[in-house]
Amino acid sequence: MNTTLGLLSNEAAARFLTTGVLENNEPLPSSAIDQMSERSAWEAEPVRQLFDEVTKRFTPTERTSADAWLAPVLHATLRLTRREASDSRIWNYLALRLAPDYVYWRHLSRGNPPTVSRARFSGPFHSQAMARLWWAAELFRDGPDYGPVVAACSNQDVLNTVLRLDVILHRPTAQAIIRLLTADVVRTGRQVNALAQAVNTAGSTLSYEAYAPDNPRDVDAYRDWIEELMGVLVPYNSLPTGPPDGRVRSTSVGTLTTLFKQLLAESPAAKELPL
Repeated sequence: MNTTLGLLSNEAAARFLTTGVLENNEPLPSSAIDQMSERSAWEAEPVRQLFDEVTKRFTPTERTSADAWLAPVLHATLRLTRREASDSRIWNYLALRLAPDYVYWRHLSRGNPPTVSRARFSGPFHSQAMARLWWAAELFRDGPDYGPVVAACSNQDVLNTVLRLDVILHRPTAQAIIRLLTADVVRTGRQVNALAQAVNTAGSTLSYEAYAPDNPRDVDAYRDWIEELMGVLVPYNSLPTGPPDGRVRSTSVGTLTTLFKQLLAESPAAKELPL
């Protein structure tokens, strides 16, 4: 294994994702992947250790529960800017070269034959096995507090539906959704999906940024957090501390929480659902 992570293009990744690979009947060609990957400056070993740890801590029957543990520690270990995290090449490398065993462990279906969706190896950020967790941590954290990330990743409908919404780039929107989840206003998958639909629909006509403004993020503090990684031990048995780039404006979260609760109650998709 190389000491640093690589960057593998989508085109190259597609060449390696044969039917045999997706069914876990054919090994991925490590040497060929290395030859087609660019080297990066990120260390491979700390990230590899995370995937070893998660498969020790959780059984295959608990694999969905593992997301809430892994998302914060992955984000705190693999410290990227949003621009860097938007580059699919790093996620392709993680899935095809660094830890394909984790992708199989987490996403191998129970079908006949069992298979992994191509998008779990190389796909959109909200579907790819590692990217979805990193971005969930980035979009749902409240500054240095990863607590909301745990709540988000403990509900698969949040990961599968809410994470796809452009409106959660607005931090108060993301936090208001999580507040409804942790307050048990929203409990079931159907309720989460109804809420996501209502929030997304209203967001097409109502500017959440104007209605509930956020505090500006401290970009310099985020950059300092990235650069301090050398010598920092990311804890496994407690929540790590995220970047100190500023918490979400609490008054705006409260405003949107009230609005979203009303939108959910009035949503046609929620008419038959208990609140």
